[in-house]
Amino acid sequence: MRRAPEPIERADISRDAVTEHPLWRRLCAEFLGSAFLAAVVIGSGIAAQRLSPGDVGLELFENATATAAGLFAIIVMFGPVSGAHLNPVVSFVDAGFGGLRWRDALAYLPGQIGGCVAGALTANVMFNSAAISVSEKHRASAAHFLAEVVATLGLLLVVFSLARTGRGRLAPVAVGSYIGAAYFFTSSTSFANPAITVGRMFSRSFAGIAPSSVPTFIAAQIVGGVLAFGVIKILYPHVTLAEAADVVFPHHGDGANARFEGAELLSGGSPPNPSRASAAEAWILDWRTMR
Repeated sequence: MRRAPEPIERADISRDAVTEHPLWRRLCAEFLGSAFLAAVVIGSGIAAQRLSPGDVGLELFENATATAAGLFAIIVMFGPVSGAHLNPVVSFVDAGFGGLRWRDALAYLPGQIGGCVAGALTANVMFNSAAISVSEKHRASAAHFLAEVVATLGLLLVVFSLARTGRGRLAPVAVGSYIGAAYFFTSSTSFANPAITVGRMFSRSFAGIAPSSVPTFIAAQIVGGVLAFGVIKILYPHVTLAEAADVVFPHHGDGANARFEGAELLSGGSPPNPSRASAAEAWILDWRTMR
């Protein structure tokens, strides 16, 4: 018979012991991923406007399709390094669940915003437009505010439900599909991201947003993030450290996940996923031996 494991005492574990990739590498991935995201959104918006002038419905379809496909590729490219958050709301909600250090979430913020601005300027230059061009497209309204709350709430539910149920590798398809659909079912065309909202100020295409409308959109996205945190707590009350750490896309190997699960147990948290329980117990034994 298998001997029952000894009771595990509470302990303080440094998160440095369970983080796989160094911060500078994750920051690089977040910057580049955000830059590609903005280039895809704005570049496809400029192309759509030139290819289908005057047909707003077709322009939106072209922009949405390119964005959905681009998100798939971007998450595949950068997800294994940083998880491909590319979105400050995702990073801060993840920090709230313990999957990311708060100081790392703060460090991600300028990288995500800077990447989106860099991507926007690059898209302008690629289409032979002035690098810096500020949008005059006003979007702020009560309907758009509600739309951004809904869009952000839905996006976070998608990524955390995948992480909680061990289906994080479906994130490229699920996130791309959700954003592509939300272009049409929300009146705001689903920005759902403060970083891309700032980046899209620098586009005179129909994908742009006037600076005066940005605060409304960001406020709505923050509200959506807060609501999402509460809804996730209700739907998935036992989100573990390991599960939160692999939002949006799994970027820790099995060994790293075992360390997260072991740290969760040592800190008095929930038991690990049964499929990884042995690995977590083995890591705990190794950790105690090193002490």
